[in-house]
Amino acid sequence: MQQILITGAAGFIGFHLSRRLCREGYQVVGIDNLNDYYAVSLKKDRLAILQQGDNFSFQQVDLQDREGVDRLFKNNSFDYVVNLAAQAGVRYSLENPHAYTASNVTGFLNVLEGCRHASVKHLVYASSSSVYGANTKMPFSVHHNVDHPVSLYAASKKANELMAHSYSHLYDIPTTGLRFFTVYGPYGRPDMALFLFTKAILENRPIDVYNNGEMRRDFTYIDDIVEGIARLIPNVAKPNPDWSGQQPDAGTSYAPYRIYNIGNNQPVKLLDFIETIEDCLGKKAQKNLMPLQDGDVLATYADVDDLMRDVDFSPNTSLSEGVQQFVDWYREYYRIE
Repeated sequence: MQQILITGAAGFIGFHLSRRLCREGYQVVGIDNLNDYYAVSLKKDRLAILQQGDNFSFQQVDLQDREGVDRLFKNNSFDYVVNLAAQAGVRYSLENPHAYTASNVTGFLNVLEGCRHASVKHLVYASSSSVYGANTKMPFSVHHNVDHPVSLYAASKKANELMAHSYSHLYDIPTTGLRFFTVYGPYGRPDMALFLFTKAILENRPIDVYNNGEMRRDFTYIDDIVEGIARLIPNVAKPNPDWSGQQPDAGTSYAPYRIYNIGNNQPVKLLDFIETIEDCLGKKAQKNLMPLQDGDVLATYADVDDLMRDVDFSPNTSLSEGVQQFVDWYREYYRIE
């Protein structure tokens, strides 16, 4: 039985991925610091489900704790590591910038060091579609340069990609970065739009709709995200033999390093997204139309050709199906008739 470390296992994506990998027969060690960025009770409820299985174990570890991370790697023999722990949220990064360098930069460095000394077969880590920043050429491709982030959160995720490349180059550690595009679904984060909108509509409160609803997002259902990660874990990153320093390809390298987009490849207008929520709830929203917020981008749209080519997968859950799954979970979880 192969052993895999999932950081951020009590988080939204970490929970779903851990459950999937346990079903596939991995011995999953999950860690999380259980911070209070959002309700700790939701994180503990996710963990309670995972701990019902025999091949999941949990340790409360903060990635910023260098000695704690060192002990974790020394006391285990991880075949693979999936780093999903991070300080999330674009808007929160405007108010609490230091939380992002501490968690997303220092914490990720400790993971890289752990993988280096433990000779891990493959490090897969969460990046974000936010790294595309001021780019406007659509769809976003991993082969485009991403040098103009518009939030510190995005900059910290770009930093992760650069740090991973340096370790792939220096220590021959295979690393794969995954740029997630607006993930949603059951047990989702309370600070994300679908959760906020659903809660407000059911409570007869108005919702804040930024840029007058003219933004477009590549909403990606959690099961599609998890399927992509699960296929990429054993697909160990390899050097690109055609890579050239004269015309450097941003998505690959002469080192064992890869970047992939995981998005639905079907951007949706925010007002259409809200209409889908209304249809699933059977209730109309009251809308506060507001200007674009600092740190937001107008559109996201993922080119997933590399994912299709390398692991024969592309996300395909329809928005109406995915939103209905979330609404059904929300009503059950919060006991709403």
